[in-house]
Amino acid sequence: MNKSQSNVKVKAAIIGSGNIGTDLMIKIQTLSACIELSVLVGIDASSDGLAKARAMGVATTAEGITGLLAMPEFAQIQLVFDATSAGAHQKHAAILKNHDVQVIDLTPAAIGPYVVPSVNLEAFKQAKNVNMVTCGGQATIPIVAAINAVADVAYGEIVASIASRSAGPGTRANIDEFTQTTSKAIEQVGGASIGKAIIVLNPAEPPLIMRDTVHCLCAAVEPSLIEQAVAVRVQEVQSYVPGYRLKQAVQIEPVSNLHNPVFKQAFSGLKVSVLLEVEGAGHYLPRYAGNLDIMTSAALRTAEFMMSQTEVA
Repeated sequence: MNKSQSNVKVKAAIIGSGNIGTDLMIKIQTLSACIELSVLVGIDASSDGLAKARAMGVATTAEGITGLLAMPEFAQIQLVFDATSAGAHQKHAAILKNHDVQVIDLTPAAIGPYVVPSVNLEAFKQAKNVNMVTCGGQATIPIVAAINAVADVAYGEIVASIASRSAGPGTRANIDEFTQTTSKAIEQVGGASIGKAIIVLNPAEPPLIMRDTVHCLCAAVEPSLIEQAVAVRVQEVQSYVPGYRLKQAVQIEPVSNLHNPVFKQAFSGLKVSVLLEVEGAGHYLPRYAGNLDIMTSAALRTAEFMMSQTEVA
């Protein structure tokens, strides 16, 4: 895109007409100043997402990526979001790499580099396929990275608790990929020497808002440095996920000769615990589904940044 075209919105497609794809569609069409959704792709012609897309004037296909490639709209597509599953994205990525499109992967496939908007957007602005990690990763890795910036994190563990009702077929089919992808991203993006991720599907009624717990073992520093770093990072995430917040004050305690089975020797330093809550914006999903909302919000923020870099180029 050159400067003379800077007032023209980038044409985008979303593959996946489930909860995440539909919520992302509404966010793009109502919030984005630089992206316009041209096509929503599904595999179920009767899905609510495809029906909503048609009502909004968005072209649709129920023939998956094959249908997308056959549509005349595809010729103008510069940006493709994949909101399907890890297995499906493996196939989609192999096809899309033969086309000049930017791919934003919302599945745990992790073919491209992990991107967490408040941490490392700038590092991968030229990558053609970027991965949004997982909902738990988007919520907690900013905190691990903030702590690691002021005190080396030897071990980072996160527990993502989400309402069972907000876990659709795609989420349930990717539980193993969730834990593996998130654990790796805690290390690669968050900076922890060792990362561990746990997901809990909470069946409580009424459904509870997404909650995340971050535990870090880190080097001993002045506690106020950690508190300040976490507070700043929370504000950064809130700029694109308004419902993201600390549930209580950061807990910091010194530990000496702590024996943890993941270490080969005893650990001494600080144990830091951060409790978070993520409330959704309610664009399509219930407000308790912050786990899905943070994924679509992070994906949109990433896409807008990527497209702004294309425009400058």
